[in-house]
Amino acid sequence: MINYTIYENKNSQQWVTFVHGAGGSSSIWFKQIRDFQKQYNVLLLDLRGHGNSKPSLKTALKQKYTFSALANDILEVLDFLQIQKSHFVGISLGTILIRQLAEMYPKRVQSMVLGGAILKMNFRSQVLMRLGNAFKYVLPYLVLYRFFAFVIMPKKNHKQSRLLFINEAKKLYQKEFIKWFKLTAEINPVLKWFRQVELNIPTLYVMGQEDYMFLPSVRKVVEAHYKSSKLFVIENCGHVVNVEQPNVFNTAVLSFMNTTK
Repeated sequence: MINYTIYENKNSQQWVTFVHGAGGSSSIWFKQIRDFQKQYNVLLLDLRGHGNSKPSLKTALKQKYTFSALANDILEVLDFLQIQKSHFVGISLGTILIRQLAEMYPKRVQSMVLGGAILKMNFRSQVLMRLGNAFKYVLPYLVLYRFFAFVIMPKKNHKQSRLLFINEAKKLYQKEFIKWFKLTAEINPVLKWFRQVELNIPTLYVMGQEDYMFLPSVRKVVEAHYKSSKLFVIENCGHVVNVEQPNVFNTAVLSFMNTTK
């Protein structure tokens, strides 16, 4: 089972589960824990190969990485802790896993907060993927990761997010990075399905105004999925909204979640 951390609130029966992105770990939520624990029980996860979820050599060889398999990792923790339903907050690639989980087990998802959401790979991100696939066996993964981080978070005010993700990525193994990168082969059909199908689950997209790679497609999807979805855009903010603007992020997300109790 993947690693998890709990912060209990004895006055609440409700849960909020945080799902980080590729190359990160549960530590990226350090600016959220205090505010959310005041109202909810908080569950932080380390995805496969990230943070303290280090696979043994035996399981590492067997495990196949698909979006549905990674979503089932999350479900396994919920079942183990006997959490029937939770709010979910994700960032970047973590938003895809939350959406996948909601697709498979909608009754387990009370609401979705998708920060720095990825709903479509634009031309620049498609080029990035192709470059990554071409060089993933040749270049050290940290060289690739630094390059990706700079393209996705290029501005001076994105520096803290960039450094945080690069420092977390240092804890990955090269083989682990390659497994996660191979997921990009199935990303386009998955995202196309997500854009087409609206789930009857309250959803808040929290995007940075400067998240130029992913914000335009999110705007279009929210317009189409207006029954269930809302968009909150944070000014002077890039891709990793919870790190760059934690106070604005926390206030907006808690306000939304409190309307879905």
